Amino acid sequence: MSDKTAAPVPPIPPVNSRDLTRTIAPLAPLAVALVAAHLFTPAVSAPAAGSSAFSSHAQVAPVGVPVDTPAPLLSSGNAVDWWFVFKFNSETLPGCGGAAQRACIFGGTVQPYNNFGQQFAYASSANHNLQSGGGCVGDTLTDPIGATFDEVYNGNYFYVVWNDQFYGDPLNTESSPAGHSKGVLAWDNDGNGFVMQVSTPSWPGSGSVRSPRQTDGNTLGCVKDNDVLVSQHYFALKLNKDDVLAVLRAMQNSSVVTAPAKPETVNNGGPADIQQLANGLGAISTSDTPTKVALSSGVVLLSKPSHLHVPPWQMVSAMLSGEPLRVASWWTRPEIPTTLGTEEIGCWSSTLGKPGGVQIATSGTWAGKSIGLEGLSEPEGNHAKIGVSSGGTHSYIIFGDMNQQGTLSGNCNSSQNGRGGMFYVVNDPTLYTSVSNLLQGQSAPAAN
Repeated sequence: MSDKTAAPVPPIPPVNSRDLTRTIAPLAPLAVALVAAHLFTPAVSAPAAGSSAFSSHAQVAPVGVPVDTPAPLLSSGNAVDWWFVFKFNSETLPGCGGAAQRACIFGGTVQPYNNFGQQFAYASSANHNLQSGGGCVGDTLTDPIGATFDEVYNGNYFYVVWNDQFYGDPLNTESSPAGHSKGVLAWDNDGNGFVMQVSTPSWPGSGSVRSPRQTDGNTLGCVKDNDVLVSQHYFALKLNKDDVLAVLRAMQNSSVVTAPAKPETVNNGGPADIQQLANGLGAISTSDTPTKVALSSGVVLLSKPSHLHVPPWQMVSAMLSGEPLRVASWWTRPEIPTTLGTEEIGCWSSTLGKPGGVQIATSGTWAGKSIGLEGLSEPEGNHAKIGVSSGGTHSYIIFGDMNQQGTLSGNCNSSQNGRGGMFYVVNDPTLYTSVSNLLQGQSAPAAN
């Protein structure tokens, strides 16, 4: 598998995303983004305590309650407000563990990879601590990825599937300036739904059993590209209608790769404003302005446009008022080194303010084992894109689309500097502790 890029917190009230999406202007207006330990605090009335999905007292759907609208699932019918899955690489935890075997429940045939890993850890709104999962992730209706994707693939919801690495089926792989972004967005007739961010090339390649891929599989472990060789991450979040609109705008700003005319990638319908935005996807945005919006859960969604030629994770830090970060991604040439927050960055925009340091994680830890976190097409490689606060005053976890590849100065549209993508920022102390421990290990040196 290779990455085909060029060369207890107070709950946050539901808000109208249209009111919060805004230009990231000079630093003064940015300062209102983080106030009194809130990740994002709009000036609206507060909801009842515990209404935020990421409050430590979040209300979740009881296990076993049938799902009437698309929602993140831990297993078939077991809805939650959110979940996070980390799939381990094939060096750390090979195969599926125990007697579990791959099954191509969404199409394809079991591939004869030399190495693969589909063991995983997960956390959710039902339990914010990372815990070990069982079986082949993505291949069952009893794991979060398989169960959540099944309700779309074998259901009747509207959806958008996007991926810059489809490898020709149903779309060609796209490099810069197309967005380096992958995922599934699903919604119902009222516009309520969920988003699932993925980091896997060539999966999923279709959102419906009625429009299957023609030349490849559509199940993890059953795709020609070995996207289960290295580590990957997945993040699913429940959305209301305003959230769905906000995600679509961020997708548009990020220039995601999809095609409204292809049934594999888009099944449009529902509210007219959602349909209009979905029909506009698949083009390269001319924007050079990043966006920031608080979703009803309290999760903050950032989008980087391709024409903002800056290092991706420094941008994230700046948009979080200079929060220092520790980041794991597909870190390989052209690598952006660890930065301390004191460097002059030539490839920058004054509208962003100043970033904090961005430390590159080259290894992590799980159950006493070291996890490789560099961008290697080897069993010890990592293709997940995860960041956590490092030395700051917040409990941020960031699930991103983008690799820390490019440059701090010189050819400013190099690699990921010249591409778009999205980042979901979560403020949750318990989840933060688990993910920080996962990323605990060695770091790349700072630039000279």
